[in-house]
Amino acid sequence: MQPSVIDWNDVRKHKYGRLSESASQYQEATDILELGHFTWDKYLKETCSVPAPVHCFKQSYTPPSNEFKISMKLEAQDPRNTTSTCIATVVGLTGARLRLRLDGSDNKNDFWRLVDSAEIQPIGNCEKNGGMLQPPLGFRLNASSWPMFLLKTLNGAEMAPIRIFHKEPPSPSHNFFKMGMKLEAVDRKNPHFICPATIGEVRGSEVLVTFDGWRGAFDYWCRFDSRDIFPVGWCSLTGDNLQPPGTKVCVYLNKKGSTGPHLDKKKVQQLPDHFGPARASVVLQQAVQACIDCAYHQKTVFGFLKRGHGGAVISAVFDREQHTLNLPAVNSITYVLRFLEKLCHNLRSDNLFGNQPFTQTHLSLTTAEYSHSHDRYLPGETFALGNSLARSLEPHSDSMDSTLNPTNLVSTSQNVRTPGYRPLLPSCGLPLSTASAVHRLCSRGSDRYLESRDASRLGGRDPSSWTVEDVMQFVREADPQLGPHADLFRKHEIDGKALLLLRSDMMMKYMGLKLGPALKLSYHIDRLKQGKF
Repeated sequence: MQPSVIDWNDVRKHKYGRLSESASQYQEATDILELGHFTWDKYLKETCSVPAPVHCFKQSYTPPSNEFKISMKLEAQDPRNTTSTCIATVVGLTGARLRLRLDGSDNKNDFWRLVDSAEIQPIGNCEKNGGMLQPPLGFRLNASSWPMFLLKTLNGAEMAPIRIFHKEPPSPSHNFFKMGMKLEAVDRKNPHFICPATIGEVRGSEVLVTFDGWRGAFDYWCRFDSRDIFPVGWCSLTGDNLQPPGTKVCVYLNKKGSTGPHLDKKKVQQLPDHFGPARASVVLQQAVQACIDCAYHQKTVFGFLKRGHGGAVISAVFDREQHTLNLPAVNSITYVLRFLEKLCHNLRSDNLFGNQPFTQTHLSLTTAEYSHSHDRYLPGETFALGNSLARSLEPHSDSMDSTLNPTNLVSTSQNVRTPGYRPLLPSCGLPLSTASAVHRLCSRGSDRYLESRDASRLGGRDPSSWTVEDVMQFVREADPQLGPHADLFRKHEIDGKALLLLRSDMMMKYMGLKLGPALKLSYHIDRLKQGKF
């Protein structure tokens, strides 16, 4: 038996209290994992197939722990430009994986990485190795504003601590895969899903990953040491959600039904007649997102939901910010319909969805009727609907409402900050005597100038509300010798909020100022913060 297989069994013994001592026993032990109502043991026997041995994969024999939290920041390679290292924010968690969004990018380019990927590092790693953080491909702002954007996005943010990063495991010595072996693999078209798969072909250092039950629709080639493929049982050990083999489900929309007070009937009419056929999680995501998109106020629909685990991501825009949350992992049409029933009940748009086409001569089972005939929850299924707005909108509440928690929003706004900021750049490191001398020099000349100047239009206004033009006026008025540098603040689009974050070392490194002007400006900014200007 391969040593790696024994190690994997040791892990399973620790978690499940089982240990196999032969190849056949190992197969039984590794395949007894029940995931929802899908069981690897039964599935492998039915398909007369065997799992790929653990030593085939570039994965840790003991899956790494995931201690990351939503909104933590780290450094990551831009997947669309791997020569660039960018700042990324954790916007989702599942199992041993992170959903990441590059700061300055949008939610259409989110990507997933394992917590032991070499492509993610703690903040500061790039600079420590002599590199420079870069804006992501398709940076939404002017390139010249990147330094100040970087400053803003890191200020007050929670940096992922070094201790929660893991070393990337080594690659196998060569390609051990054989055609027909079973495994678990990321669905690259829907990368939040991991699904049962089969090695369809082996060609040199590459393997063809085919997804069971999907007839080639999601197949892809990858290297044998890809981080997107895992041994059978990986999801169970990490707590990730394994989708069952492909089964087509389909949810139909009742366009003749009542849309209630929260959904725009005209927008509902523009939706497709059905969602799917596709995996249950995809159908649920499409249906819920459609409700959000058709709402008069997206915040209202979003308020009825709370964060799930392992499912697809939906998004809404309100309060001038984009919010996202994970739906629960689902693996049956029963659960999809019951989930939609509950959502529609809160929206007062009952009978909006069903399991068969809605026609004048043939009515399908509605979500309510279907759930009454299928009222048993599948193993591991839990509702993820909240009633944060339901009590104020409904004259009465469903008996299930009392068990639902208020919504938890995941904001991707850069305005949400948590304590724990540590500077990315070092201080300028001047000796104390030198710094004190400069401070005295600045204060003597500037105080006389400030006392004699007329009252500025900036007086009494909160500096954080200043425009770029206000900042330029401040620089000119602070000291006549600083006037020539005012245009730099327009070039770098520095408004009042950015001004209050500036330090002398940043002005020297990113704006090209010399030591003297940088120290003078730093002094005036400090006075501004203290309310003395």
